[in-house]
Amino acid sequence: MKTTHHLVAIALLTALGIAPALASGTHAGGHGESAIGQPGKAANVTRTIAVDMSDNMRFSMPLISVKQGETIRFVVKNLGKVKHEFSLGTEQELLEHYEVMKKFPDMEHDEPSKVSLAPGAKGEVIWHFSKAGTVNFACLHPGHYDAGMKGQIKVAKK
Repeated sequence: MKTTHHLVAIALLTALGIAPALASGTHAGGHGESAIGQPGKAANVTRTIAVDMSDNMRFSMPLISVKQGETIRFVVKNLGKVKHEFSLGTEQELLEHYEVMKKFPDMEHDEPSKVSLAPGAKGEVIWHFSKAGTVNFACLHPGHYDAGMKGQIKVAKK
């Protein structure tokens, strides 16, 4: 079912001329390294960070510090009564994806940089931070980002 939703979303995005940007390796959900790093492997996790999401449209940890080269397991829990997501990206990538989510609010994600969670659910994102700088994260469900459901990960140089 997830694959069907993914294929429908790709077809719709292609029709809108958006899919090439989302499919490239520079998109946070693209495969391989991007401006924010790359998907991590469980065997390489250096530490785990718990992040809760709630209906007050906030993350429990809006500012996170990591070191370049770390592979972090984000254990994300939805404490709310509505669906939320944890999505990594550059600010531009998140804003572009937010516009798509406004048009397709029931879009399913199957990307290593994102996890969408039903109320009470728990999930994880494993990410390798290969570059120093700032990585943004947000909930991109319509209205949530505008309400302030976003944060930053400061990646310190080795």
